[in-house]
Amino acid sequence: MSRERLTELFAECRAEGRAALMPYMTVGLPSPEESVQLFVAMAEAGADGFEVGIPYADPLMDGPTIQAAGERALAAGSGVEVGLDLLGQIVTQTGKPCVVMTYVNPILRMGIEVFADRVAGAGASGVIVADLPVDEADVFIEAFEARGIGLVLFVAPTTTEQRLSRVLKADPPFVYGVAELGVTGVRTTASSHIPSLVSRVRRHSEVPVVAGVGISTPDQARAAASDADGVIVGSALVRGVLLANDVGEAEELLRIAIGDLARAVRPPR
Repeated sequence: MSRERLTELFAECRAEGRAALMPYMTVGLPSPEESVQLFVAMAEAGADGFEVGIPYADPLMDGPTIQAAGERALAAGSGVEVGLDLLGQIVTQTGKPCVVMTYVNPILRMGIEVFADRVAGAGASGVIVADLPVDEADVFIEAFEARGIGLVLFVAPTTTEQRLSRVLKADPPFVYGVAELGVTGVRTTASSHIPSLVSRVRRHSEVPVVAGVGISTPDQARAAASDADGVIVGSALVRGVLLANDVGEAEELLRIAIGDLARAVRPPR
């Protein structure tokens, strides 16, 4: 796949009058051998695409739940190399557009060009590099774009107009709208920032805005979907997998949760 698959997804969802549901899951959970099953279950339950998290030992953007997931996945034998191998299987078996989520250091250790080759070879449509500021993104964008992959960039409530302009000029496949400041994690109330974030982007561009960070429940997803083009739910789903007794229980929990979220991002009939 390529970034065009993301363009197609957002166009399809807009035509249906709804937002895209793009759940996050740490690849390698509960083990490398069982991980792909979880993505297949989510696809069958209504996920439109995935944010595939590569386990990393120092995940600066992530809160305790996803930190714990990364530690467990690493202990079970996953990592960048294994994660990218599993990514290819996820793309093949689900047929859904996948965006890889990682950090700068693992990419630099592998080499930007080599990492870009691996991600493209796995069939990903995009990459999120959580600690990469747009000011330092040019070399990454060049490598990814040469292979038909998009680099997703962030816009937060604190983003200045000057910085927003720079993000949009970089032509991301979508803008990751940070719904709540701080690290990822479960929140108890819906974000109040999403309408203004989307409005600010819309004043300059029609690039899709996907809301994430702190969106945990169907009600929160429904609220985000009323403005954003897509919704990412991560920690709430990962927590369920971490608490499950086995992969079968994890699959069932995810099927129920994704089904509820998929209905939430669609307009009422």
